[in-house]
Amino acid sequence: MSIQENLLKIKSTLPEHVTLVAVSKTKPISDLMEAYNTGQRIFGENKIQEMAEKHEQMPKDIEWHMIGHVQRNKVKYMAEFVSLIHGVESFKLLNEINKQAQKHDRIIDCLLQIKIAEEDSKFGMSAEDASNLLKSNEFSELKHIKVVGLMGMATFTDDTNQIKKEFKSLSHTFTELKQLHPELKTISMGMSGDYKLAIDCGSTMIRVGSSIFGSRNYN
Repeated sequence: MSIQENLLKIKSTLPEHVTLVAVSKTKPISDLMEAYNTGQRIFGENKIQEMAEKHEQMPKDIEWHMIGHVQRNKVKYMAEFVSLIHGVESFKLLNEINKQAQKHDRIIDCLLQIKIAEEDSKFGMSAEDASNLLKSNEFSELKHIKVVGLMGMATFTDDTNQIKKEFKSLSHTFTELKQLHPELKTISMGMSGDYKLAIDCGSTMIRVGSSIFGSRNYN
């Protein structure tokens, strides 16, 4: 099926409250434009340099989401245009985003990445760390970022019960932290293989790549 057909098929199954981020990493601009011309306006990239290059060349009504691991020294390259940063896993990173956003007189939306997977390769903070961060005086002084939700990545496994348990734990953490920080509205969890389960467990934002664009070419 074409990118257009894939996209329309997925969108037709999504509840109204769920936002679709089309994960376009490693894909050429022609592929992104096919999705754009089908009505998609939110694209997710995991490398800041690649996202910045695509932003330069593509229509300016696109919302760019940074979904990968963020290195603090590269925040400056996206601070002018990025709409949402998914993977914020430390106060130091939040502080750097705040600093770079201030230079462009912007407020950048961020999601705190919570570690829900058992794999060591997954990044993120504990629920307790996130709670402490949101309660801290240092956090309250950051005027150029807005924490609008949480993000989590489940373990890469075929065990549906384990994935479900991890998704449920993120939803539970969200409910608890929302009492502390009412501005939380987004739970970003679920990808091509497990987004339907993620939605059942409370996800409001899914990150789908290969089911739209086909398998990736990392060469």
